[in-house]
Amino acid sequence: MIVFFLVLVGILFDMMGIASAAAQEKPYHAMAAERVKGARHAIHIVRNADRFSSICNDVVGDVAGIISGAASTLVVIKFLASIDQNGAVVTTVVTVGFTAFVSALTVGGKAMGKSMAIHYSNRIVLIVGKCFYFLEERLKIRIFQVRKAKSGNGRRGKTHAAGKRESTR
Repeated sequence: MIVFFLVLVGILFDMMGIASAAAQEKPYHAMAAERVKGARHAIHIVRNADRFSSICNDVVGDVAGIISGAASTLVVIKFLASIDQNGAVVTTVVTVGFTAFVSALTVGGKAMGKSMAIHYSNRIVLIVGKCFYFLEERLKIRIFQVRKAKSGNGRRGKTHAAGKRESTR
């Protein structure tokens, strides 16, 4: 179960990385205007798709693949110890069979995940944005800094413009 969980984590993070690169920013602006939770986070994900994709695909996805390979080796060792077979043929068949199964699951899952990520990129990024919103609002865990909208009072207010006109007269 742990090996399959690790393979699933690799597939999900690969999907998130591809979806961030394929998503478009416009729908999230409309959602942010309607105050949809997670829309501002989704905008940030799409604007930083190169970094987000690198972290998801290259860091988390690859690490999950390496750890799942190591975990599958441990499963094979435990399985061979439990059946008390020391024959070279049995060891080879079990090792190659389980490794092939885990590899096929990983490669096939990532291929299907990439296809889904491209077709449903906006939905996937919004779901990730909602997860980031939940982490920030409920658990007070800030993944990245999302700036709030600027107020109109400040730099170019009436007093600033009036002050400049008076000084030039």
